[in-house]
Amino acid sequence: MKNLWLFLVRYNAIFWFILFFSVSIALVVQHNSYQRTSFINSSNVMVGSFYQQVNSWKSYLSLHDANEKLAAENVLLRQQIQNLLQADTSADSVHIVDSIEQGRYAFIVANVANNSVHQKSNYLTLDKGSADGVEKGMGVITSNGVVGIILQTSAHFSSVQSLLHPDTKISVTLDSSEVFGSLVWGSNIDPRFGMVRDIPNHVQVKKGEKVFTSGYSLFPAGIHVGNIVETGIKSGESFLDLKIKLSTNFSNLNHVYIVRDLLVNEKETLETTSQDNG
Repeated sequence: MKNLWLFLVRYNAIFWFILFFSVSIALVVQHNSYQRTSFINSSNVMVGSFYQQVNSWKSYLSLHDANEKLAAENVLLRQQIQNLLQADTSADSVHIVDSIEQGRYAFIVANVANNSVHQKSNYLTLDKGSADGVEKGMGVITSNGVVGIILQTSAHFSSVQSLLHPDTKISVTLDSSEVFGSLVWGSNIDPRFGMVRDIPNHVQVKKGEKVFTSGYSLFPAGIHVGNIVETGIKSGESFLDLKIKLSTNFSNLNHVYIVRDLLVNEKETLETTSQDNG
């Protein structure tokens, strides 16, 4: 207490100056409209700047939650898109599918926990597993294109055989001609590019043409997988190979969507029965 008193006595001139200065400023601002307006404007600028900075930090800290919400919204939108794609359309009418026809595909949001890009055989690890309904053989996509196929699952994680794997093969179709081919990658190929094989050599193909999933594999039809950048690559007397630039950026994967085909068991059972009868 004695030291505090000595401190106040020693620096009392400074404290008196601050007190009188504050009182004088208050009197000037209170009794002069111009100074009062200037003070209020300056205060608003300072307070506004402070709150802007605080809100900026709050927004930054909440980016994770915002991304999670956006990913969930994207799942709902993609579900609606697939439902509309299943609708029967004609020149005279548009048939919107009812509750029985809707929902062949369901989508599970997942985050990429690990990812390889520059290996000969590339894989991903996702933070969703069998406890979330993920099963081996399901397709994995992003909002931009195809990622790969579920290879193994544990309770809370799953491994994905990336599209950037020499054993991955996906059925695709060309935009203009609607002919079918197989999208493959292969070791020692730039991760930005892939090859579409088994295209009949009589088909006219243009650079820049879009390539989509055909719906004959694990993925819904109509997912954009890339654009043709090179044509006329001979693979035999009857077929051509096409080089495409993949629409998926494998070097920057965060959120992905696992595709669950709700009718896959029915389809496989029917195909197995047909083969046995044959």
